[in-house]
Amino acid sequence: MDKPYFYVDNIAALAPEVPADAILSRTFYKDDHLSAMVFSFAPGQELSEHTAAVPAIIHILSGRARLTLGEDETTAEAGAWVRMEPRLPHAVVAETPVTMLLLMLR
Repeated sequence: MDKPYFYVDNIAALAPEVPADAILSRTFYKDDHLSAMVFSFAPGQELSEHTAAVPAIIHILSGRARLTLGEDETTAEAGAWVRMEPRLPHAVVAETPVTMLLLMLR
């Protein structure tokens, strides 16, 4: 790295074009402490319930999704942000086309 920082002008512009009935993801940054991925969901697509071994942050950049966070369920729209503890069961269901930023903290 030539500079002591990593700059992205527009995270949503990094989102892959998503075909109907698909979810695409792109890792755009990774180091020993952080992985940053952008996801594109077609409406109705979901990441079924799972857990992560590390803390994670979801930021909904566009669209509307139903999030399950442990025992709770909420509707998240553009601008929503959540930090999850390790091993929290969670799921994402896109109600509209969704662009989502996922940060995994190590």
